Amino acid sequence: QVRLVESGGGLVQAGGSLRLSCVASGRIFSSYGWFRQAPGKEREFVTAIAWRIGSTRYADSVKGRFTISRDAARNTVYLQMNSLKPEEPAVYYCAARTWDGASSIPKDYDYWGQGTQVTVSS
Repeated sequence: QVRLVESGGGLVQAGGSLRLSCVASGRIFSSYGWFRQAPGKEREFVTAIAWRIGSTRYADSVKGRFTISRDAARNTVYLQMNSLKPEEPAVYYCAARTWDGASSIPKDYDYWGQGTQVTVSS
Protein backbone atom coordinates (compact mmCIF):
# COMPACT_ATOMS: atom_id res chain seq x y z
CA GLN A 1 0.00 0.00 0.00
CA VAL A 2 1.35 3.38 -0.99
CA ARG A 3 1.31 5.98 1.74
CA LEU A 4 2.73 9.40 2.42
CA VAL A 5 2.78 10.46 6.05
CA GLU A 6 3.73 13.98 7.07
CA SER A 7 4.86 15.07 10.50
CA GLY A 8 6.62 17.95 12.18
CA GLY A 9 3.94 20.59 12.10
CA GLY A 10 3.10 22.68 15.12
CA LEU A 11 3.08 26.14 16.60
CA VAL A 12 6.03 28.44 16.06
CA GLN A 13 6.64 32.12 16.58
CA ALA A 14 7.11 34.38 13.58
CA GLY A 15 10.74 34.25 12.58
CA GLY A 16 11.11 30.73 13.90
CA SER A 17 11.81 27.44 12.18
CA LEU A 18 10.17 24.08 11.66
CA ARG A 19 11.19 20.96 9.80
CA LEU A 20 8.47 18.89 8.20
CA SER A 21 8.99 15.26 7.25
CA CYS A 22 7.21 13.10 4.70
CA VAL A 23 7.79 9.38 4.87
CA ALA A 24 6.88 7.44 1.74
CA SER A 25 6.07 3.77 1.88
CA GLY A 26 5.01 1.24 -0.70
CA ARG A 27 7.20 2.46 -3.54
CA ILE A 28 10.02 4.77 -4.55
CA PHE A 29 8.88 8.01 -6.14
CA SER A 30 10.85 10.08 -8.61
CA SER A 31 9.63 13.48 -7.49
CA TYR A 32 8.08 15.06 -4.43
CA GLY A 33 6.36 18.32 -3.76
CA TRP A 34 5.20 20.33 -0.80
CA PHE A 35 2.02 22.37 -1.02
CA ARG A 36 0.08 24.34 1.55
CA GLN A 37 -3.50 25.39 1.97
CA ALA A 38 -4.84 28.05 4.29
CA PRO A 39 -8.53 28.21 5.23
CA GLY A 40 -10.60 29.61 2.39
CA LYS A 41 -7.69 29.65 -0.03
CA GLU A 42 -6.50 27.55 -2.94
CA ARG A 43 -3.82 24.95 -2.47
CA GLU A 44 -0.50 26.68 -3.08
CA PHE A 45 2.79 25.31 -4.35
CA VAL A 46 5.72 25.63 -1.96
CA THR A 47 8.59 23.54 -3.32
CA ALA A 48 9.42 20.35 -5.22
CA ILE A 49 12.31 18.04 -5.87
CA ALA A 50 13.09 15.60 -8.66
CA TRP A 51 15.94 13.77 -7.07
CA ARG A 52 16.96 11.54 -9.98
CA ILE A 53 17.76 14.57 -12.12
CA GLY A 54 18.90 16.83 -9.31
CA SER A 55 16.19 19.41 -9.85
CA THR A 56 14.46 21.59 -7.27
CA ARG A 57 11.89 24.35 -7.59
CA TYR A 58 10.69 26.92 -5.08
CA ALA A 59 7.84 29.37 -4.94
CA ASP A 60 9.17 32.91 -5.03
CA SER A 61 7.64 33.58 -1.63
CA VAL A 62 9.81 30.96 0.09
CA LYS A 63 13.09 31.19 -1.80
CA GLY A 64 16.02 31.64 0.53
CA ARG A 65 13.99 30.57 3.57
CA PHE A 66 12.74 27.06 2.80
CA THR A 67 14.78 24.06 1.72
CA ILE A 68 13.58 20.73 0.38
CA SER A 69 15.74 17.65 0.73
CA ARG A 70 15.51 13.88 0.50
CA ASP A 71 16.98 11.06 2.55
CA ALA A 72 17.16 8.05 0.27
CA ALA A 73 17.90 5.58 3.03
CA ARG A 74 14.74 6.59 4.90
CA ASN A 75 12.64 7.28 1.78
CA THR A 76 11.82 10.56 3.45
CA VAL A 77 11.51 14.08 2.14
CA TYR A 78 12.05 17.08 4.39
CA LEU A 79 10.93 20.67 4.28
CA GLN A 80 13.10 22.94 6.37
CA MET A 81 11.27 26.19 6.98
CA ASN A 82 13.14 29.16 8.41
CA SER A 83 12.06 32.72 9.11
CA LEU A 84 8.40 31.75 9.10
CA LYS A 85 6.00 34.61 8.55
CA PRO A 86 2.65 35.31 10.24
CA GLU A 87 0.87 34.89 6.88
CA GLU A 88 2.18 31.37 6.38
CA PRO A 89 0.00 29.25 8.67
CA ALA A 90 -1.62 26.46 6.68
CA VAL A 91 -1.97 22.76 6.34
CA TYR A 92 1.16 21.58 4.58
CA TYR A 93 0.83 18.61 2.26
CA CYS A 94 3.42 16.28 0.83
CA ALA A 95 2.82 14.93 -2.67
CA ALA A 96 4.63 12.39 -4.83
CA ARG A 97 4.74 11.41 -8.45
CA THR A 98 6.36 8.64 -10.45
CA TRP A 99 7.71 10.93 -13.16
CA ASP A 100 10.88 12.98 -13.05
CA GLY A 101 10.05 16.63 -12.70
CA ALA A 102 9.82 19.18 -9.90
CA SER A 103 6.34 20.30 -10.86
CA SER A 104 4.44 23.14 -9.21
CA ILE A 105 1.08 21.84 -10.47
CA PRO A 106 -0.97 19.81 -7.98
CA LYS A 107 -2.63 17.63 -10.62
CA ASP A 108 0.79 16.37 -11.71
CA TYR A 109 1.08 14.43 -8.46
CA ASP A 110 -0.30 10.95 -8.00
CA TYR A 111 -0.26 10.58 -4.23
CA TRP A 112 -0.90 12.92 -1.33
CA GLY A 113 -0.40 12.81 2.39
CA GLN A 114 -3.00 13.80 4.94
CA GLY A 115 -1.30 17.09 5.76
CA THR A 116 0.26 18.60 8.86
CA GLN A 117 -0.82 21.86 10.44
CA VAL A 118 1.63 24.73 10.77
CA THR A 119 0.62 27.65 12.94
CA VAL A 120 2.67 30.84 13.15
CA SER A 121 2.09 33.27 15.99
CA SER A 122 2.97 36.92 15.57
